[in-house]
Amino acid sequence: MNLKLIVMSSVAAFASAFSAHAADAIVAAEPEPMEYVRVCDSFGVGYFYIPGTETCLRVGGYIRTEGRFGRDRAGTSDWSFWTRAQVVFSAKSDTEYGALTSVINLRTNTESSSDRDTFVNEAYIDLAGFRVGHQYSWWDDDPSSETDTVSSNSTVHNSVRYQYETEHWSAGISADELEETYRTKPGEDANNLGVAAQVSGKYGGLSGFLLAGYDTDTEEVAVRAIGYAELGPGTLGIYGVWASGVNYYYEESEWTVGAQYEVKLNKKWALTPGAQYFSNTEINSRGEGFTGGDAWVAGLTVDYKIVENLTTKLSVQYEDRDDEDEEVRGFVRLQRNF
Repeated sequence: MNLKLIVMSSVAAFASAFSAHAADAIVAAEPEPMEYVRVCDSFGVGYFYIPGTETCLRVGGYIRTEGRFGRDRAGTSDWSFWTRAQVVFSAKSDTEYGALTSVINLRTNTESSSDRDTFVNEAYIDLAGFRVGHQYSWWDDDPSSETDTVSSNSTVHNSVRYQYETEHWSAGISADELEETYRTKPGEDANNLGVAAQVSGKYGGLSGFLLAGYDTDTEEVAVRAIGYAELGPGTLGIYGVWASGVNYYYEESEWTVGAQYEVKLNKKWALTPGAQYFSNTEINSRGEGFTGGDAWVAGLTVDYKIVENLTTKLSVQYEDRDDEDEEVRGFVRLQRNF
């Protein structure tokens, strides 16, 4: 009797100990899941923290495909298809001098299976108003219509620039490496220096931009003014450019003026008619000055928003140059933004 009691007591004690051990295993704390992505709302929509850092990153870009038409658009053909893929990485972090920004813009253009071009479109560092690296100049900031031509050659340079900004106005200056051979300047070499400066302001429905560029190699200057005004159901834009002589920043004509009027019919449709006049478009034999010849361009651009982040655009332009046949050119575009 005592032996049976001892055995049963031992079994009960063993079972209790096993149950306690099993219970401890079941209720053991599980590791917390790792947070791979944290939203960063300090710099706007789309930024997230790079894991393990306090740097915020945004990835964006677009895919654009166009059917282009015009005289001898591709060899002897009057039409061609063209496609671009672009990805932009923007990284920002807070410092005692403000936001430290770096941008990498990668782009591929292709017009045929044998004509593909992949390159770094932008790569720069920005801090406290200073921007250094491969970047768009202010000459790239043209009106929204496809009718205008208000700059020449590439508008992306290896540059050092500074811009001071307030709520209503800004002013800046840049030193640009002018890297391309000029199209109309015989014997011009690359790696020249240009200096550009811009003052802009905005108040209510009015905004304006005054820009000047000096080509130190040709010792010529180009000056451009653009103004916008909210008028009626749309926005009126007027612009003009004057060049003292052929220079990298502007060599299309001695002077030009133009206007456009962008009308947003509703949330999906927008129409932008525009026209531009060019005076003295011919270049003398030395490639230094303008000698004569005028030109007119008039056109219409239609924008349509299909769905969020998917748009299409139709642009048709009519051009009439002295001593040349009249031409109609343009494109149909489909673009997906992300």
